[in-house]
Amino acid sequence: MAATRRPIALAAAVATAAALGATFALPALAADSTGARPVAAAPTTELTDGTLAWGFKESFRRYVGGAGTITVKDGAEQAAGNGVFTFVNGKGTYDTGTHGTDTAFEGGVNFNAHGGVLDITLSDVKVATVGTGGAITADVATPQGTQNDVAVAALDLSAVRPGQGAGGAMVFKDIPATLTKAGAEAFNGQYAEGTALDPATLSVKAVAAPPTTEPTPTQKPTEKPTEKPTATPTATATATDKPTSPASPSASATTPAADPGALVDGTLDWGVKKSFRTYVTGPIAKGSIETTGGATASGDGYRFPDATGRFDAEEQTLEAAFEGTVRFLGHKEGDAYTLDLSLTGLEVQVRGAAGTLIADVTTKDRETKKVTTYTGLAVADLKLPAGELAAKDGVVTLAGVPATLTADGTRAFGGMYPKGEQLDALTLAVALDKDAQLPGTTGGSGTTGGTGTTGGSTTGGSTTGGSTTGGSTTGGSTTGGTGGTVGGSGSLASTGSDVPAGALFAASGVVVAAGAGVVIAARRRRTA
Repeated sequence: MAATRRPIALAAAVATAAALGATFALPALAADSTGARPVAAAPTTELTDGTLAWGFKESFRRYVGGAGTITVKDGAEQAAGNGVFTFVNGKGTYDTGTHGTDTAFEGGVNFNAHGGVLDITLSDVKVATVGTGGAITADVATPQGTQNDVAVAALDLSAVRPGQGAGGAMVFKDIPATLTKAGAEAFNGQYAEGTALDPATLSVKAVAAPPTTEPTPTQKPTEKPTEKPTATPTATATATDKPTSPASPSASATTPAADPGALVDGTLDWGVKKSFRTYVTGPIAKGSIETTGGATASGDGYRFPDATGRFDAEEQTLEAAFEGTVRFLGHKEGDAYTLDLSLTGLEVQVRGAAGTLIADVTTKDRETKKVTTYTGLAVADLKLPAGELAAKDGVVTLAGVPATLTADGTRAFGGMYPKGEQLDALTLAVALDKDAQLPGTTGGSGTTGGTGTTGGSTTGGSTTGGSTTGGSTTGGSTTGGTGGTVGGSGSLASTGSDVPAGALFAASGVVVAAGAGVVIAARRRRTA
């Protein structure tokens, strides 16, 4: 998957760097510049105002939070709801020769549970990158002592795309992270080496170099006064400013000139599959649907906001990545769910009349209880409408785009649906101009629960017609237009699958693994 996404991500990264007027190359792109001749004694660029948003591992936070306390210190912050940690005031360097970065952050976090039996503190957190790899290191303190500069997590930037943050910062969002051998030992072997951790989001800013162009304006203005000898001293002072404008047009109009196709906002509306939603919240699975990270229930589906990416009208390509997570929970056993599917990091890639819907997916096998995370999974094939892909009033819109499940996408649903299964159609609108007006919230036959949880036996209405299952009507010949056929009679009509009950329940558990929460600059990804 990474191989097909790399060229687009690379082009977007280069365009973004140019748009930002970046003074340093991108760590994620270093692997693509290996053919360049190294420069002797390459200078370094100072980095400042850095932040690292990382939660270590979501399931570990939940575990500690239920049995003890989590305390941040020395300037670190934790997001509400036992969320991720943000380490602040990052300072470091960028090596223009190796494309490596080293950034150290302020702040620490202590995990304490079981009356102090579990007592681990992470502090002096640092991030180092070189080429397409990297690591998060920290001082780890336990009752047995303190280990300095432990490489806790390994980072993979091979498919991470940089974005723009506040004040011209470069943001590397959702960097995949895995536990190292040293990290596993530091945490007493609670997790094995290679365990997927929360993704990390790194934001860094290059320190502005001192002005070096002052001699230039003092030389050029002398030409102006000689042409216009009547100019007053005040006019001469004005002339000293003007030559700098034509001399550096890219500095005054960086963003539109360097990357006129950059996306500044946008939304994706998608309901995944109507019959699946009905099944999850119906009388069999008796579950709920949650939206987090900015995603909201919208009409007969979900809205994913804050698009980033790029549109190229000439090449007829579009790459748009969206924020937010939707999580499907069903078949509760004790305190856990055997069906637990999370989709996040949704991204739409379009080339001409064909497109792909990509997502980060976490799934758990019902039989083995093994949790698998797929990063950058091609979930659906998209069939684009005929005609040229174009912007109108600064907005590119694709409405009612048919989507069918890919072979890889079947893994997201634990084999419940075969390749080619019709999914809900999707609609997206992305803005190329910050003043462009995006379409409002889409309507629909029913709402699936605001920004929180959707529960109950039905979604978007009490019935969808057809046969009766377990006392409530959830079947029907079709549900939801593009949602696809969901069967006529039989207890599994609402699942939209012809898979027998035993096989269905054996394969239907798709669970959010412990760590899907945090973020680092731009996206993602490769199939795990």
